[in-house]
Amino acid sequence: MNTLSLYMQYIVNGITLGAIYSLIALGYTMVYGILKFINFAHGDILMVGAFTGLLVYQGLAGAAEPGVWTLMSFFIAMIASMALCAVLGVFIERVAYKPLRNANRLAPLLSAIGVSFILSNGAAWIFGTTSRRFPYPFDNEPIHMGGVTITPHQILVIIVSIIMMVLLAFFVNKTRMGKAMRATSLDQNTSALMGINVNRVISLTFAIGSALAAVGGMLASFDFRVYPSMGTMTGLKAFVAAVIGGIGNIQGAMMGGVLLGILEAVGAPLLHIPNGMRDTVAFAVLIIILLVKPEGILGKNEREKV
Repeated sequence: MNTLSLYMQYIVNGITLGAIYSLIALGYTMVYGILKFINFAHGDILMVGAFTGLLVYQGLAGAAEPGVWTLMSFFIAMIASMALCAVLGVFIERVAYKPLRNANRLAPLLSAIGVSFILSNGAAWIFGTTSRRFPYPFDNEPIHMGGVTITPHQILVIIVSIIMMVLLAFFVNKTRMGKAMRATSLDQNTSALMGINVNRVISLTFAIGSALAAVGGMLASFDFRVYPSMGTMTGLKAFVAAVIGGIGNIQGAMMGGVLLGILEAVGAPLLHIPNGMRDTVAFAVLIIILLVKPEGILGKNEREKV
């Protein structure tokens, strides 16, 4: 494989990884856009989605050979995972965050960290700490296109991610509730005076973000396996992606995820970074962004009155 083909392969791998980061980053950026706080339990919701999807898939597909039924089982499992995580996200918001909306900003942050520990340790208690393999629901035989190799799994990740992002963009920009979400992100008090049910909008935001995290968790499970702490590093990287794109900006989260995935896939081999230290790329990029453009690529530099 020549150098050009090699780096094209890295870019393809980076786009696939970045698509997963984007799905997860949307949850961070949507919540921040409305409540102005970081939901650090978001990565663990991803983990719950991965476990839910795995259990439902195993219950439906069993030991069946990859085919139409296993693929249908996978999508049924994805829908079930999205539904459960949406309910979980709303429950967490009502119990752990809503009572603290008017408290010091540090309070909901600490509450989010507490929820994160409860979810990860609860999963370890129920499922154990051994990682589990998520079987491919299809024949994952690589496809060779010129000097680049792409797998059906990568195609699935890209297609599902694009569909989810297009649906989210349509919902936010074209529907009545989407307009209510945009209004609430600008000013909660004025939105309430205009007749918008702010509590319902916030709950819906958590539901959508958590459902997208479930999809990201299932798609990531093929490469990273399923285990109780799987959402920690993946969630942090998705948060970095949201900051890179501009925290609070939906388009920025999409762009930041893909950009981070490409930088991680290309930067590690280019800089001869060992596999065990690949995660340093994401946090090095975060530091650079915070120093150079702290509002992110598509973010706006807003002054805050105190």
